Amino acid sequence: MKYMLIMRSTDAALEASKEIDFEEILNAMGRYNESLMGAGVMLAGEGLAGAEEGFVVDFDGETPIVTDGPYGETHELFNGFWILEVSGKEEAAQWASRCPLGPGSKLEVRRVHEEADFAEFEGNEYLEKEKGWREEQEKRARA
Repeated sequence: MKYMLIMRSTDAALEASKEIDFEEILNAMGRYNESLMGAGVMLAGEGLAGAEEGFVVDFDGETPIVTDGPYGETHELFNGFWILEVSGKEEAAQWASRCPLGPGSKLEVRRVHEEADFAEFEGNEYLEKEKGWREEQEKRARA
């Protein structure tokens, strides 16, 4: 099963992180990522640039509206993510608990849909196309 770990922080956590040498943060995250890779469970993971570099596309109106960041309150934003392939929810929770985050930080852990979740729609044109798209993505990733 695949799970996504979504990193969130409060303003207080972000301020506290400024008191820690950035290389120390890099090393702690590096060791964590290395342990995920060594266990063979990490499929992807990235840190994200600040919200001020992002934007939101709002679909509430007749036409989508693009709004530059920052947007939302700090605790609503996410700072990075990991995608893990693990045996189940318990193993995902174990790995999430080992993440070197401090007070004011949280990891939201969500299961990633699998093909079996859509079994009742077998034969759907776009579900079939998605299988091919995934194969293409895998080929590109290996190239």
